[in-house]
Amino acid sequence: MFKPGSNLAAVLLLAAAGTLQAAEAPKDRENAAAVLARYIEGSARADWAVESMDVDASVPKLAEGARLQAIRRLLPSHQMKYEVLQLTGDRTVKEQVIARYLKAEQQAAGIPAATVAVTPANYKFARKAVARNANRLTYVFQMTPRKKREGLIKGELWLDGETAAPLLFSGRLVKSPSVFIKSVAVTRESMLRDGAVEARRTHVTAVMRLIGRVELVIEERPLDGTEITQVTIAGNGGGQQ
Repeated sequence: MFKPGSNLAAVLLLAAAGTLQAAEAPKDRENAAAVLARYIEGSARADWAVESMDVDASVPKLAEGARLQAIRRLLPSHQMKYEVLQLTGDRTVKEQVIARYLKAEQQAAGIPAATVAVTPANYKFARKAVARNANRLTYVFQMTPRKKREGLIKGELWLDGETAAPLLFSGRLVKSPSVFIKSVAVTRESMLRDGAVEARRTHVTAVMRLIGRVELVIEERPLDGTEITQVTIAGNGGGQQ
């Protein structure tokens, strides 16, 4: 089970305690701009070719839920290929929530990367705050899409001041991906090891026209050849419902 890294937990505690400060000092402004530039440069290489994927979905109004365990592969065509290991839970949630989420991912993968990338061409960035924890800094940026385009999010981006790795990405889609969905809010937490993202947890809250609010928690981590075999055996060992 993925657990947020201690660095992210410390940053969130700082925010809760009110110790985030506006990044007004000239040095902070220069450093923030440099960190953002490093993140933007590296974000194009952020996707994992093969990863494990656990999706927990629930519909509070129906008191129903479902869970998916899968291996996801990013193909050269930028399409997603899923190997389902387990899919359990209530039928409505499996069909109306998890299946729709996977379809939305496929559609998102088909959108030209340049039109949704976190770049100055698609977003306006504003320094919002800096969190100080001993000698460690975290820079917080407000992100505002330049256009109301599918796949873009209005919200905040939190970057590690030393590595420029993303710690937190949170906001709302400016355009719904489906006529069945009224709104989508997304929060993605990243766990770092040696300055690199080794796992992600994404919280999605969507309001759907037919079944009301739905909640998803998606946990992802990269896999190598040995790990793929181990995960496949473990997943198939549990059977499917």
